[in-house]
Amino acid sequence: MADEFVKGLGIFTGGGLAWMVLAGWYRTPSFESSQQLVAPTSIGDSATMFDSLGILLMDALFWFTVIGALTFWVGIPVIRQAREALEERAQ
Repeated sequence: MADEFVKGLGIFTGGGLAWMVLAGWYRTPSFESSQQLVAPTSIGDSATMFDSLGILLMDALFWFTVIGALTFWVGIPVIRQAREALEERAQ
């Protein structure tokens, strides 16, 4: 069980850090704003391919962080418990 927790924690911290870096670049209009990291993306008409890729990667990292951590913290332990219960019941 500790192995799954560490894997989930690694995904959560790594993906969360990368998301925060990209969100700081693309979702922070100014440092005096009260909506840092949660403001809508605004790249304007001068957006390059790298800006579009950065926003796509930011959204992908967010969902990877959420789903990956939940998979290791909730999904895998639930499946193991269910498998053990079924094996116990079959005997």
